[in-house]
Amino acid sequence: MAPAQGQFFDHSDGTDSEEGADGDGVPPAFRSAVDALRSARLRPELEVEPTRPPKRLAPHAYAVEAAVVDGEDDLADGRLVLLHDPAGHDAWQGTFRLVTLVRAELEPEMAADPLLPEVCWSWLTGALDARGLSYGEAGGTVTRAGSYYFGALSERRPATQIEIRASWTPREGRGGVPDMGAHLVAWGDLLCQLAGLPPSGTADAAVVTLPQRRGPQVS
Repeated sequence: MAPAQGQFFDHSDGTDSEEGADGDGVPPAFRSAVDALRSARLRPELEVEPTRPPKRLAPHAYAVEAAVVDGEDDLADGRLVLLHDPAGHDAWQGTFRLVTLVRAELEPEMAADPLLPEVCWSWLTGALDARGLSYGEAGGTVTRAGSYYFGALSERRPATQIEIRASWTPREGRGGVPDMGAHLVAWGDLLCQLAGLPPSGTADAAVVTLPQRRGPQVS
């Protein structure tokens, strides 16, 4: 997979910019963090591309969206947004924040598991921990929604979608910049696990994955 590419979005002047950090309002720490996201290498099943970030959550933002692809099927998809406020943010307890939405369609037998929300949340924290990442102030929701079809659509199988909305503060390292490439890789691990793919590298018997399935597109 090619490295992620995209644009800086600087809300201080409301324009997209890829000019140098000096004089264009893009802090060097944010530029370094985005460069790390762009150069990260993910699993080959993941297709990643930049997308326009939200405009009002922080002075500076960058976003990517990704899908786990199997042939013509998207097994899971999501969006990851990097926020940066050089002045810091009390709720974040830092100057950077990562916000994500990931979702996939489940097989009916998995969707009925009462512990599924807790398991899915543990996949997020487990993906970060497995990469040895330091983070704080993690919070979010896991939502399970079912669809049942009637009338002309009655031949369709019932479908259940799992959705994780979460945010966390990546701890800053050298130069005040978190290891954003590693955070993106961990996020990719979460997407692949949600899609039902086995872990990359040596299989871990303690890791539970869901059966492969078709997933929705992020809009």
